[in-house]
Amino acid sequence: MSTSDRPKDSRKSPAAKGGKPATKAAAPRVAGKPSAGGSKSGPPVRRAPTRPRGPREDYPTVQAFVAIGANLGDAEATVKEAMAAIGELQRTVVTARSSLYRSAPVDAEGPDFINAVVAVRTGLDAEQLLIALQRLETLAGRERPFPNAPRTLDLDLLMHGNSAIESPTLTLPHPRMRERAFVLKPLAEIAPDKVPRAALARVTGQVIQKIR
Repeated sequence: MSTSDRPKDSRKSPAAKGGKPATKAAAPRVAGKPSAGGSKSGPPVRRAPTRPRGPREDYPTVQAFVAIGANLGDAEATVKEAMAAIGELQRTVVTARSSLYRSAPVDAEGPDFINAVVAVRTGLDAEQLLIALQRLETLAGRERPFPNAPRTLDLDLLMHGNSAIESPTLTLPHPRMRERAFVLKPLAEIAPDKVPRAALARVTGQVIQKIR
């Protein structure tokens, strides 16, 4: 039998069909890792930067002090919530919190007050901080039907850095802070350098009780 008369194999190689010779599938490459040949497939993978924990103070700040009081509703819960809310204000972080104190109203009406003072570092100026505090009072249901009315929440800006301001809307330092035991006692707890002993002596007759 001649070569031309031999039966041909029905299986043809890819080359015989006009295709390219079969090659092994390339192993998938992981970006940033060397391939089997030792070369890199591309630039290293860049991970998103880790966000820093806690508030960042990458803006100018000053120390300020805010007095907190309430004598309507669940006053104790309201004061605690106000402490947290102040720390959530824009560019503001609470750095110290006093204990809670109970005191009888002074030049005001209604049940006993729950009081506290917080220290903050803030990038807000005094007027901006005052506006933010008044907004928190409104959110807490603060109403002013008449002077010295009972209140769901009272926030007083006591000091803002070394600011000395006297305007129709704001006076700093707070003009009556050294006349109130419910301000001086909690303030002395977190910033004793801000409260002269003579000022504390003048308010010893005002009844105030530390509750926690």
